[in-house]
Amino acid sequence: MSEVVFHTGIAEPLGFACRMLRKAYRQGARVVVTAPASTLVALDRALWTFDERDFVPHLRVSAANAGTAQAARTPIWLVDGEPPADAPDILLNLGGEVPASAARFSRVIEIVGDTPDEAGAARERWRTWKAHGMVPTHHSAAKN
Repeated sequence: MSEVVFHTGIAEPLGFACRMLRKAYRQGARVVVTAPASTLVALDRALWTFDERDFVPHLRVSAANAGTAQAARTPIWLVDGEPPADAPDILLNLGGEVPASAARFSRVIEIVGDTPDEAGAARERWRTWKAHGMVPTHHSAAKN
């Protein structure tokens, strides 16, 4: 069963994702990020520029290059669409939907922005996770 964690009310989801990916990389974890292509372009750029002292190795991965040596040695995969079968076992979802294969991951991280549209889409993903027998947890960035 996957551990599913929602981080909500995030003012800058890409910056938050960069910090989470840096932490995962420093801990030796491997992560696949799913998102629409336009979000992945912005995340790719952000990973190169968010902290000039750090480098977070990452690669745009598709079915064509998933089995390559470069993909095997790269800890952070950026995937538009369904993650390949040999993807890392931690999923960071920046997309609007739960990937069909998401239940196979040991841990799933959902990053949710602070707009009403993003919150509404996240509620739908929450219901999807619950329908698959998962028990999501919630961490709010909202100030009390």
